[in-house]
Amino acid sequence: MNTAPGALQIWDVEKSVSKDNAPGVGEDDGALFTERQPHGDTPYDVEAIRADFPILHRLVRGRALVYLDTAASAQKPAQVIEAERSFYAEDYANIHRGLYFLSQRASERYEDARRKVAAFLNARHEHEIVFTRSATEAINLVAASFGEAYLKEGDEVLITGLEHHANIVPWQMLREKKGIVLKVAPINNAGEVPLEDFSRLLGPRTRLAAFAQVSNALGTVLPVAEMTRAAHAAGAKVLIDGTQSVVHMGIDVRALDCDFFVFSGHKLYGPTGIGVLYGKEALLDAMPPYQGGGDMIASVTFDKTTFAPLPAKFEAGTPAIAQAVALGAAIDYLTDLGLGRIGAHEASLLGYATQRLSAIKLLTIVGTAAHKASVLSFILDGVHPHDIAHVLDSRGVAVRAGHHCAQPVMARFGVAATTRASFGLYNTSAEVDALAEALERVEAVFVR
Repeated sequence: MNTAPGALQIWDVEKSVSKDNAPGVGEDDGALFTERQPHGDTPYDVEAIRADFPILHRLVRGRALVYLDTAASAQKPAQVIEAERSFYAEDYANIHRGLYFLSQRASERYEDARRKVAAFLNARHEHEIVFTRSATEAINLVAASFGEAYLKEGDEVLITGLEHHANIVPWQMLREKKGIVLKVAPINNAGEVPLEDFSRLLGPRTRLAAFAQVSNALGTVLPVAEMTRAAHAAGAKVLIDGTQSVVHMGIDVRALDCDFFVFSGHKLYGPTGIGVLYGKEALLDAMPPYQGGGDMIASVTFDKTTFAPLPAKFEAGTPAIAQAVALGAAIDYLTDLGLGRIGAHEASLLGYATQRLSAIKLLTIVGTAAHKASVLSFILDGVHPHDIAHVLDSRGVAVRAGHHCAQPVMARFGVAATTRASFGLYNTSAEVDALAEALERVEAVFVR
């Protein structure tokens, strides 16, 4: 096996988890999905967990599905599917506007989901939680609103070389609009962001540092607590992209002391079309609205509009009500299983997969950080990643091939694309074996 410099050590999940702090399943008496028993000290039963995911029982190309693309989007347990179905079937109405029973009931369930998110992140106030369509929209909201209120020509925004396009493009757009300076902390050959290199780029004009907690392309776990402290010491605000981290580890935004934190529901075993922006109350209060319309106003005349208090100020129009309710169900599900137990299971899979894939002679793992979450990105000499993905698909193994919306990361390692296998709470060592065996087949077919 060929590897970039830097020894690969599997991330110590238990030391990274701060708490399992969200409300338990069943606290929302309107959630009509099946409750599972609290995990307590019971062993992690992956087969019982897999039974909760209907899609895992279907055949693909005549074979059992091996789904290894959870970093792109996680599959949904029956409890989440049922939460959304039951909301539409029994409680649906528009929210915050009706005095009748269904509207009040729908409003209660929507706001209960907000309370669950606030507890999940350990936010100080539930009105610090803003529902968006996605993490991408949440970052764009900050870029547009915070950028409008706080940034001027010559001010600096610092990101890292590991970022998803969603944490690059909005700042480039702001650069074109306002003349800010975008700086990028480099990554080393292991796919890490050395803290000293990040800190060196902080300066008196740095107004915001924005970085992922876990790289979607490589799985690198960044030292976000230390990065946040360094940015604050330089007088900058901090945005953490937690899209890839919330699913693997407990998040405490107060302990991190970040100013903004974003994530998407669909990667958290919840539905698409729902995302979250956490922001400190004082900052959100000072920022102008991102969009105008219904539900974000206090009063409107043709001469003047006054805006509603948080979080409504940032939630114009009819929101993704059912999706928020289902996101709350996903948080219940994960909390019940225990994020520490989930993380430990995934870390074990990552270690086993690293061992199995390392035995494939012409395979190179891209990204060998000392601390990683459950992503393996790799290339196979002489075989295009798209060809690898097609062969694996013929054997029922679903992986992602491409640049993973992280083209600068690919450029840093001198490749156009990688194949990426990513693991979730429902994957098994047998599925890792299926991946390795399929890759050995690729090597035998394509490499002479």
